Amino acid sequence: MKTHGKISVPTSKLTFHPLTADRWKDIETLFGSRGACGGCWCMYWKQTASKFRNMAGAGNKRAFHRLVSKGIVPGIIAYDGNQPIGWCAVEPRENYPRLANSRVLAPVDEKPVWAIVCLFVARSCRQQGVSAQLIRAAAQHVRECGGQIVEGYPVDAKSKQPDAWIWTGTLTAFERAGFKEMARRSNSRPIMRRRLKKG
Repeated sequence: MKTHGKISVPTSKLTFHPLTADRWKDIETLFGSRGACGGCWCMYWKQTASKFRNMAGAGNKRAFHRLVSKGIVPGIIAYDGNQPIGWCAVEPRENYPRLANSRVLAPVDEKPVWAIVCLFVARSCRQQGVSAQLIRAAAQHVRECGGQIVEGYPVDAKSKQPDAWIWTGTLTAFERAGFKEMARRSNSRPIMRRRLKKG
């Protein structure tokens, strides 16, 4: 990774790997002491609001680690060389209970889908197209797992937003990754979908 002042830019083709137990140290490195954002550890969509708040930080980290230790693959990591620089959470939609309670993000139909619910890119690598690459890699992961449809729930921001507010991704990143809008129950929260060709 080449550094220009305080900005580090990917210099090689990124690689992507599912988060498995042997890569736990990499996700710890990427997420850092804040657990990506505010002690989340990518557990927001897997818990009730009260449980998530009560477990913020160390509790969420333990819960996330337990999932990975059991062999559950909650998403993929992007690497520049050996350095983890990005994360995309993607699993079957039913693995995210909080989605089921969302009016805005309610199911479009009854078809089985996988859901991309979180993207996190190292600060020094943002604004460089990493998110779109992660989304494309996540779709490939879903296809390899036998999924046929993958959805995302980005923010359609009309103005510059803090990174912490757009952790489900941006509309443009999903569009660049080949996703099409399927529904919009809120001005700023489209449901994007991509159908996957069988391998």
